[in-house]
Amino acid sequence: MIRDKTDLPGSAFLIAGKLLVCLLLTASLRGEPSATRMPPAHLSETGLYSDIATKAIAPANLMFTPQYPLWSDGAAKRRWIFLPPGKEIDASNADNWVFPVGTKLWKEFSFGKRVETRLLEKTAPSDWSYATYAWNADESDAELVSERGARNHVEIAPGVRHDIPGVNDCKACHEGQGRDVVLGFNALQLSPDRDPNALHAEATTAEMIDLGTLMEQGRLDPSPSQFIKNPPRINTPSPRARAAIGYLWANCGGCHNATDPLASVGMVLRFPVEGEAGVEQSKLPTVIGHASKFQIPGLADGESDRICPGDPSRSSIVYRMGTRNPYQQMPPLGTKIVDQQALDLLTAWIKEDLGHRSEVK
Repeated sequence: MIRDKTDLPGSAFLIAGKLLVCLLLTASLRGEPSATRMPPAHLSETGLYSDIATKAIAPANLMFTPQYPLWSDGAAKRRWIFLPPGKEIDASNADNWVFPVGTKLWKEFSFGKRVETRLLEKTAPSDWSYATYAWNADESDAELVSERGARNHVEIAPGVRHDIPGVNDCKACHEGQGRDVVLGFNALQLSPDRDPNALHAEATTAEMIDLGTLMEQGRLDPSPSQFIKNPPRINTPSPRARAAIGYLWANCGGCHNATDPLASVGMVLRFPVEGEAGVEQSKLPTVIGHASKFQIPGLADGESDRICPGDPSRSSIVYRMGTRNPYQQMPPLGTKIVDQQALDLLTAWIKEDLGHRSEVK
């Protein structure tokens, strides 16, 4: 029996998506109200730019950058958020912000030139719309991509082509259990106490907002005053551990947490930032030294841990991050190129930091 969307094969997603489109079109022809609306046909019509010819961003759109960006095959990214005037983000839960209806977020991907821009828009208290725009050759505008996405859209490395995601790809990462899932815009990601060793972090600029800016502008309700003196951070015994856990928190914890559908797997890589965000051995009991159901090829049954202290070769997270076998790789979406810097960081952390800690016990 299918219990949730994680049990559905990709073809079932596609069929369901086509059926939904047919139902919506039928309702429209009958004059019935539709549960959703089509996004604008061009990026220039979404409100991101005041003048797309000069790439001038509309003043109401606030630029930001998360301290732990997601790995997207080396793409350069820029991000903006629009918050409706007079509306605040419900920040009563520091780990699960609730955004006002009308919120928009854009993320631009470039591989030497602009390739795509993604748009998330909150259309109702419990609904988000998803759209992706592919830039034309002269970068004068970007056109709405089919709900199915655009596979193998542009070459980004020899023999490797970038996929522009479809709506169901977006939903796989951005739909939680009755909560808003905006992966890069939250208390930890916007903390002014930024990790100087965070992988792939973009340089901050004066125009970018952070947690402090949002509090000063009164855009968070209630204002998380506890973060004025102690901004959220991942507390660890070493800078390398902080960077390694931050990478896993951002790149893996969006799915592997205690609340979303994959909670049944029992591997929690995203933990609360209230108070201390945690020392790795106290906050990752379901990961470090925990037996893995995924058996690393070449190892005997029972020899694979999710993270084996001191031994990356027995750590299934390292193995799955290092393969692009579509049935084994992690993350399963959004990447075709191994993040070698992340592998090097995690390998050193597991061998040296965790290995030393296991020896002294």
